[in-house]
Amino acid sequence: MHQAELILFLLGIIVAAKVAAELCEWLGQPTVLGEILAGVALFQIPAFREAPDHEAVRFLAEMGVILLLFEVGLESELSQLLRVGAQAVAVAVIGVAVPLLSGWLLLERMGYPTSEAVFMGGVLTATSVGITARVLRDLRVLRSKAGQVILGAAVVDDILGLLVLAVLVSTLAPKAGPSAHPAVLVGGAVLFLLGSVFVGMRIAPYLMGLVRRMRAGGTLVVAAVGFCLALAYLGELLGLAAIVGAFAAGLVLASTEERVPIEDKVKPASELFVPVFFVLIGMQIDVSVFNPFNPANHPVLLLALALIAIAVPGKLASGLGAFGPGIDRLLVGIGMVPRGEVGLIFATIGLQSGLLGRSVYSAAVVALLATTLIVPPWLSRRAGRLARASDPAPAQV
Repeated sequence: MHQAELILFLLGIIVAAKVAAELCEWLGQPTVLGEILAGVALFQIPAFREAPDHEAVRFLAEMGVILLLFEVGLESELSQLLRVGAQAVAVAVIGVAVPLLSGWLLLERMGYPTSEAVFMGGVLTATSVGITARVLRDLRVLRSKAGQVILGAAVVDDILGLLVLAVLVSTLAPKAGPSAHPAVLVGGAVLFLLGSVFVGMRIAPYLMGLVRRMRAGGTLVVAAVGFCLALAYLGELLGLAAIVGAFAAGLVLASTEERVPIEDKVKPASELFVPVFFVLIGMQIDVSVFNPFNPANHPVLLLALALIAIAVPGKLASGLGAFGPGIDRLLVGIGMVPRGEVGLIFATIGLQSGLLGRSVYSAAVVALLATTLIVPPWLSRRAGRLARASDPAPAQV
């Protein structure tokens, strides 16, 4: 029965994701929005209520986001990322500092304890690199200068956010926090990124040379995905997100001659598992908290609206860190807005460690989900407007 239940869950998720994605294509909206909304709708069916808690479903969703960031790394160029590196860091720093301070001050002004206020600010620092990368790739602007700034900033933001979370948990709730000193966490993150990219780029040619001499079928895709999983595993061991390691692996293999064949072979698995990740995000949305007719929801909704009012501008301000020709600061800022699964993880850790009360947690979830849902169509509309503005006017006959 357990196996039959899992098969039903996967069948429903895959079909719902594809149907919703097709509807979004017809409506001119990003497919990721349809996949998230498909999860919201699917969770309303009693037979699928336990899917988000199923270990196998969560594992497949995690594999989906790992493959997504691996593909994004493959489609990126290290040289271009290095050229926009200073801008990416500036965007990420602003995108962490402004929401952290604004969330802290908001909750303190509203009378919440300092520890809860500071941690809520930490939750707002999150940016979902998975959602942003998926929309940019679907819009075919991932390799543009603005796209590279957003991608680089989102990865740096992810790392900074995880470090902020580790520091806050270890200082505000020592019993629940990691034993490592914050300086050790920072050093480990820097060493991991430098080692995985620069050392990996020296190892990759030898790995691909070995693959070329092997005769068994499927060797290339096994070697590529194995390399991706190895760096994702190392990232998790160092307290970073697995997706950071997966992105670094794609970036390394993008420099090899096998880049295109690897993309072609990984794509079918990615198309199957990536939607599972976004549907699962939607299934974690409790629509009952959005009901304004329930008086018990009023304090939560008011706090959520206040959080949204600072969460969106806080990330839009990060676009000020982008500069130079060909960069649209508003597009960069919009790309940093979605919190998605990263913000939800932060909020859940706060609840479990006792740093966030239940009402603040509920309001945070509403605000985080709102930032997740508004970005795909907003980003798509902005990118489309910029594309039309850059096209030459049609010749007069």
